[in-house]
Amino acid sequence: MTKLSVNINKIATLRNARGANNPNVVQVALDAERFGAQGITVHPRPDERHIRYQDVLDLSKVVTTEFNIEGYPDRRFMDLIKLVKPAQATLVPDPPEAITSNSGWDTIKHLEYLKDIVAELHSYGTRVSIFINPETKYFEPAKETGTDRVELYTEPYAVNFPKDKQAAIKPYVEVSELARQLGLGLNAGHDLDLHNLKFLKEQIPYLDEVSIGHALVCDALYYGLENTIQMYRRQLEV
Repeated sequence: MTKLSVNINKIATLRNARGANNPNVVQVALDAERFGAQGITVHPRPDERHIRYQDVLDLSKVVTTEFNIEGYPDRRFMDLIKLVKPAQATLVPDPPEAITSNSGWDTIKHLEYLKDIVAELHSYGTRVSIFINPETKYFEPAKETGTDRVELYTEPYAVNFPKDKQAAIKPYVEVSELARQLGLGLNAGHDLDLHNLKFLKEQIPYLDEVSIGHALVCDALYYGLENTIQMYRRQLEV
């Protein structure tokens, strides 16, 4: 079964636009779980432009599904993971000014650095996932880091899906088979939506988890949050 983790960063963006607490990020997370989300994902950035570090602390007290914290592993992020001890930490190579994650790790160049980071996170009892591009050269080094999973960066798939879905999925199937051979768990995320999610799942049926935020929140404006989460869940039931 592929779990749906709902990224609630955009809920925090909406809240921050007015400076109060509406919508309430914690309540939305609780409702998302009640509506069928099998995990909650957040990505606190240094400038706290959406999810704030205090949000992470507040959420950690109430989230009962898998709590996934994404981020660049600077000292503040690592200390947050040590304190919260979420089910999963997803490592992304974003610089602080990045609008959104737009590339995976160069696990060749950063191998020794990632080994140290993964070992430290494991010492906190947290599962580790590394954000990675669909290029085979990065997967054996990823395994060497000691990570439990890799998260496939799916923006290229989403961009090319309307043009040629078979061509779009091909590199992902290839690296997914390699990941399985290496014993790495598989997550996926970035620009997945109601149009392209089902095909991804059909072609890579052994995905452990997808993390979806922006498209899901946009769809919820039309369909409602409860209905939208159920719609996404159904895309994964193939």
